[in-house]
Amino acid sequence: MTVRTSHILLVLSAFLAGLVIFLGVFLFASGQLSGSGPGASAIGGPFKLIDQDGKSITDQDFKGRPFLVFFGFTHCPDICPTTLFEVAEVLRALGPDAGRATALFITVDPERDTPAAIKDYLSSFGPLMRGATGDAAAIAAVEKAYRVYAKKVPTDNGDYSIDHTALVYLMDKQGRFVAPFSLKRRPEDAAADLRRYL
Repeated sequence: MTVRTSHILLVLSAFLAGLVIFLGVFLFASGQLSGSGPGASAIGGPFKLIDQDGKSITDQDFKGRPFLVFFGFTHCPDICPTTLFEVAEVLRALGPDAGRATALFITVDPERDTPAAIKDYLSSFGPLMRGATGDAAAIAAVEKAYRVYAKKVPTDNGDYSIDHTALVYLMDKQGRFVAPFSLKRRPEDAAADLRRYL
């Protein structure tokens, strides 16, 4: 075997190894190697919560249209209201298609966020936003399903805040996770992205 042939085989082997690694990472990231069935998403899943009107809701209530999911709490001083305002702007930018998508705000603070508190809080963000709470076990289950981090942090005045994941999740019409939804763009551009899933 000549030096040139050895070099070609070495380059080809490195290329094939890189290709296998790339495909493995791609399949894992897309949820196809999660072990829970072909094409299963590693984020999201069934839930049963209580909406802002005190009615029971499940993931099945959102089937048939894409929706954005955001986890937060009504006592949040900045990130939550800013994010919900931006989500509301995206839904408004859908114009006539606005009723074909929705957004779901799920509390990470069920202790304080009653349905009435959530309803009052969401009234500032328009009619297309839904809110959800539940008992501690139900909230813990949906946090786990969406891989959300949430932890109480005591404050100086004896109260508490909550550190939490601040992603907006884009779910498709079948309730499957698509990708984190970026709000770092004009509402019209974000709405055009969301419109692709209608």
